[in-house]
Amino acid sequence: MTHGVPDPPPPPRAGFLQTLGAVFWSFLGIRKGRDMRRDSGSMNPVHVIIAGVAMAALLVIALVFVVRTIVR
Repeated sequence: MTHGVPDPPPPPRAGFLQTLGAVFWSFLGIRKGRDMRRDSGSMNPVHVIIAGVAMAALLVIALVFVVRTIVR
């Protein structure tokens, strides 16, 4: 509470699927800054790390698949 004004309520916690979506759009580079700022306070850091590692693994698997398909 600052000068008699109550603090705003914290944003609702984002679920794992919401975090996965946010990480996906961030990987593509088309995430809005406003959405990033909103999500930064509501996402669980462990979920962000897990989603980031999973997305990176999927990206590597997709690239290997594409390269093997082209080389055949």
